[in-house]
Parts: sequence; C-alpha cells; structure tokens
Amino acid sequence: MISESLNKQRKAHQVLIESKISFAGEQAELSVYDTFEQATNIELVSDQLMFCGMLTGKKIMHNNQRDFETHFLPHESFIIAPNRMVEIDFPTATIDSPTTCIAIEISQKRIKKICKQLNNSAPLSVYEQEWRYDNKLMHTHHNTQTQALLDRMIGIFSENHQDRSFMIDLAVSELITRLLRHQTRDFIICHSLAQPDHNGINSVIDHLHKNLREEINIDSLSKISCMSRTKFFNEFKQVIGSTPREFLFQLRLKKAADLLRKNKSVTQVCFATGYLNTSHFSRSFKKFFGMNPSEYKLRHCPPLLSS
Repeated sequence: MISESLNKQRKAHQVLIESKISFAGEQAELSVYDTFEQATNIELVSDQLMFCGMLTGKKIMHNNQRDFETHFLPHESFIIAPNRMVEIDFPTATIDSPTTCIAIEISQKRIKKICKQLNNSAPLSVYEQEWRYDNKLMHTHHNTQTQALLDRMIGIFSENHQDRSFMIDLAVSELITRLLRHQTRDFIICHSLAQPDHNGINSVIDHLHKNLREEINIDSLSKISCMSRTKFFNEFKQVIGSTPREFLFQLRLKKAADLLRKNKSVTQVCFATGYLNTSHFSRSFKKFFGMNPSEYKLRHCPPLLSS
C-alpha cells in the first residue's frame, strides 16, 4: 500500500509524462516512478544494483539487442545488474491509470557486507562456494513477504521518522538477504538435481523434487541424508534458509505456478502438486503469491478474443 505522504507528493507531478520521487539513504536510494503516457524504448541503467518492484500497470522489459523480452507486472521483481542497460515499453500508461514502480539502488559495498555476514553465519563450504551476488538480470514473481517488505520500505523512506535511517538500514539488509537467498537457493537446487550424491542435503532436495506429491517425513529424509534427525534438520535450515516442510511447500507452489503458465486447469494443477482439494490449494497459493490460481493463470494465459 502506497503511503499517504507519498500520495500527497505524487499529486503535484501528474501533469508530467513521467515523474520520479526519490528518498536517499546512506547506501541505498528508493525512487517511485509514475508514467502517465504510453512510451517505448525508454533506457534505464545504474552503476549500482537496482531492485525494481511493480505497483500498478505493466511494463515490457528488453535490451537493445532484443535477445530477451518479458512482461513486468505487479507483485513481481526485476533485478538489474550494475551497468546493465535495459529498455522499457509502457503499453498501458495513461493520466488516469499510471504505470507505477519502485526502484531501489543498492551500493555494491553494502551487498559485500551482507555477503560477508552470511559467509560467517551460514557458510556454503559443502558446495565450495561463498555467498555472492550473481551479476545478472533476474525476473521473478515474488512472494507476499517480499511484497510486504517493499510496501514497508515505501513507508520508511517517505516518512519523517526520528529512526528513519536505522529502519532503512534494516529494511535494505533484509531485501539484500532475500535476494541472495533466492539466487543461492536456485544454485543449490540445480546442483542437487545434477549431482544428488554430492552430499546429504543434495540427496534430500533431489528426493523432494521427484516426490512433490508425497507427505513429508523427517525421519525418512534424515535416512536419505545419512544424518541424525537433529543434525539434518539444522543443516538443511542453515543451507536452504527454511525447514524441509516449508521448502516442499514452496516447491509445490512454484511447480503449480509453472503449470498454470502452461495453461493447465486449476484442478489439474491442484492434484498434480499433491493437494487434496482445490480450496486448500487456492488458499495456499494466494498466501504465497498474493493472488489466487485463477487470477495468476489469467495474467499469464489471457483468453483469446473471438473474431
């Protein structure tokens, strides 16, 4: 939800094709962009990592070589690596219904600081890796926790609170940590599917991927990992950042989203991902993605107009 103080500031800008309101922190800057007119090939580049989150409307993101192109919609994140230019189309923006997004520029110094803390608290030594930001574009449908964080950051940046700098610092740290966790989890999953015998955690992740519909059993997973129940549970949570049950929950819902994008019916997807009824599936999906399965499917597979 956009804060009241931010809304007041935005009213003065609505005579422009595009407006930008910025709030600077010590090692991060948050900007809110409103675009009031359709436009194409608008360039965007920063010497810092840029985390973008859509609030309203629609963008089409691409580069000038046109070797990638993707629609960017509300409840989604788009991460732009430092000095990586993208071009943006605004196909639906109007005066009455602007396209609105937030962009958070984060210094590389700050990212390295969080990586160092994660390397100390949750080392990735079993993968011969260190925590680091993978310098690439990333487009994802973020979960409700990330959406809540973005909403909170808008309020923090725009209000004149006596502890504003401290709260900004905490929120930016959380956002960076979520980004790094997302990238590292993707790496570990790919590594596990390619090399399930590399270690006990890999074996468990590979097993969960192949048995999404099964109910979880910690004792069985402990045996697969060749660890005691306590050691397995603690090591899994340290490496993955969630419990095995939470991880399976996320795998099921991401698989469900993938099937919905392939135009499968909600009922088909429900049973294919291990849910026993569509009501429970819909509640779980909405809690994670911020919209129900039918809304998600409609967004990605709009019905064809009859001639």
